[in-house]
Amino acid sequence: MAETSTQSIVIAAAVDRIAGVICDFPRYREWVSAASQVVVVEEYEDGYASQVRFVLDAGVATDDYTLAYEYSADLSHIEWHLTEPSRLQRAQSGSYDIDDNGDGTSTVTYTLSVELAIGMLGMFKRKAEKMIMDTALKELKRRVESLERAT
Repeated sequence: MAETSTQSIVIAAAVDRIAGVICDFPRYREWVSAASQVVVVEEYEDGYASQVRFVLDAGVATDDYTLAYEYSADLSHIEWHLTEPSRLQRAQSGSYDIDDNGDGTSTVTYTLSVELAIGMLGMFKRKAEKMIMDTALKELKRRVESLERAT
């Protein structure tokens, strides 16, 4: 069974600006270093992606998988799950929770649970999850704050 990991980061932007970057899947290749392809497969009636296909190339590991997304009405909670097993993953679920700090910043909490298709010692799996989450949050922060400076 997969364990859940959680990390947070403070970003100098409002909740809606951060959610806007997270939900703009066609632009992921501009700021997600491991994304070699990101395609919105299906959308809800409101235009938000309901299913997104990712092809990731992280050097030693590559994977091709589709995630199904759900959103809270105010986009402060965005969650996903793997639609079917991939070459490297049996299951994946995760979420972003974005909380307004009341000072022009927001705290983004990333929660991730991955069940790998290959065996990996717990210590190495936790280290890999930490690297994935660190990278994802730092890339998100860099993207959002660079867009904020440009406006």
